[in-house]
Amino acid sequence: MKDAKGMEGDSISTHPTVFAPGEDRLSEQELRALSPQELIWRNRTVAALSEALIMMVDDEMLNIEMTQAFLTEAGYKQFVQTDKPEQAIAMMRGEMPGVLLLDLSMPRVSGLDILASMREDAVLRHVPVIVLTSSTDPQVKLKALALGAMDFLSKPVDPSELGLRIRNTLAASAYREYLGQHDALTGLPNKLRYRKVAAEVLSQARANGASGAFLHIGVDGLGRINDALGRVIGDQMLQRLAKRLASCVQTEAQGELSSEHHNPTLFRFDGDEFAVIIPSMDGVHSAAAFMNKVLEDATASFHRVGSPEVIVTCSVGVSVFPNDGMDPDVLTRNAGLALRHAKQAGPHRYEFFSPQFNEQALSRLDLGAELRHAVGRDEIELLYEPRVELASGRLVAAQTIVRWRHSSGRVIEGDELMDLAGTSEMDVALMEWVFEQLRKTMKNWRTAGLQPVPVGVKASLANLHPRDLSHLVNAAIAGGIEPQHLTLELQHVSALENLLPKDTAAIAQLRKKGVRVALDRFGSSASVVHLRKLACDEIKLDESFVTDLEGDATVQAMVLGMGDLARRLKLNCVAPGVTKAQELAFLKKNGWDQGQGALFGERTNGLAFAARWLTRSGRPLRAQVGS
Repeated sequence: MKDAKGMEGDSISTHPTVFAPGEDRLSEQELRALSPQELIWRNRTVAALSEALIMMVDDEMLNIEMTQAFLTEAGYKQFVQTDKPEQAIAMMRGEMPGVLLLDLSMPRVSGLDILASMREDAVLRHVPVIVLTSSTDPQVKLKALALGAMDFLSKPVDPSELGLRIRNTLAASAYREYLGQHDALTGLPNKLRYRKVAAEVLSQARANGASGAFLHIGVDGLGRINDALGRVIGDQMLQRLAKRLASCVQTEAQGELSSEHHNPTLFRFDGDEFAVIIPSMDGVHSAAAFMNKVLEDATASFHRVGSPEVIVTCSVGVSVFPNDGMDPDVLTRNAGLALRHAKQAGPHRYEFFSPQFNEQALSRLDLGAELRHAVGRDEIELLYEPRVELASGRLVAAQTIVRWRHSSGRVIEGDELMDLAGTSEMDVALMEWVFEQLRKTMKNWRTAGLQPVPVGVKASLANLHPRDLSHLVNAAIAGGIEPQHLTLELQHVSALENLLPKDTAAIAQLRKKGVRVALDRFGSSASVVHLRKLACDEIKLDESFVTDLEGDATVQAMVLGMGDLARRLKLNCVAPGVTKAQELAFLKKNGWDQGQGALFGERTNGLAFAARWLTRSGRPLRAQVGS
């Protein structure tokens, strides 16, 4: 084509054309035989590839014109070209081509210089490059390939071969782009595509004042299924859910939730999470109607011979634009917060974002970080609350309460602290700490000649797997805690709507060793459904029922019913949070077994509890109500 300036060892040919002379083009049959059809992206036809922008950089305009003429004849329609190589990088940044045909031997700026500049650019490095050159030096070819060239053709080039190389390069590039923006398991657009569509939708919404929504759909309890049945089954569940969700979203195409440029789109967002972007809606009621439809359709089941059927549901978090923001990252975060709150409230429900979630999340983030240090700094204490037999007032057990006196003066204790530990991934560490403190306390009681009483320890199943809990309890028993002196009060059992055999077996093994099991917050997050699936020794009423007893006939009827149920099933029924004599009178009159709360005595450390309740020759004292 011309002299190769600055390219050592290059063979020089005087102005050869880009194409070889003669009628030696490949036949159509030969062309099809050489073309790897499997490389053509399954969602893009050959005709669609012809819409790709082809850029040509060559300092010989005749070569550019000849190449474009052939490619036009071959069906390609969009071109950009320059015979001034120094302008090539700027042109590509203005309009990125689908493929670049690049000559290497050019004055001022060589093709190798352009390749080097493209490689340093985060965007241009991904543009596929086919090098066309008259050089026969293998080192030049290797250097071009090392700098990112995708293909290499020596001039003169057979036009049919060039067409084949362009076609295959575009197909490979399209397939690579598809893989980069789609989830391999479900085939859905992935998080990378989500971000791109989110930016486009919000840009159009700003222009036309539209409103829409970001939905995050989380699979309830997928980790439990992976642990119990294996990740293969979990993946099959995700594929089924993806199909059901895709069908649900597809029915909204071109409907009231679509904009001029976008339909509602489903994405695979994270491991157990999907997302839907709704580009347009009339109001929150439109999103709510769609939520109900999603929840209805987002249910899948798996049944293996010899095993119970496993039902998987989803929860949904929603952020609405422009109300909740117009930045993609902000709306994504807000939808994630709403999803978390939906899951905390129980499976198979949806929640709209509230600014309060942000404040709570920031507060919990700070507290969660500090909690990690609080355990090591002895800022946390374990307290004991008496549980008494209501009929006699005799002490029958103790209840542990974990309390953290924050440096700000705020006191975080009980359920609130346990929930914080769960969201801070401190649940296992805090549970280990509780068992260690309990072991020391019971050892001190025995050393003092006192007889320990059963002690209740709360354990949340929201983040702690039953088999992990079993491991912790067994370690505590091995460390010296007698199993008959331990009661596990299980919270958030609704997080395990579909308790698997291995989960129930882990709890059953603890009961065989003598550990008592209670369903905590009964009537709220625990219900009759869980009594059928998980053998236990007692039910512990949700404290709100005791608080609302006075003057509420409906609550009173519910309490009576739950007490009667417990007696028929031969389970202890425990009423927590008893603070008034009227509450005590109602419970005693209607046959409730046990109660605890401020009415019977304050929460104290292990030493003070022993002095108050375990002294007098080892005989427990009775509660002196009102004293």
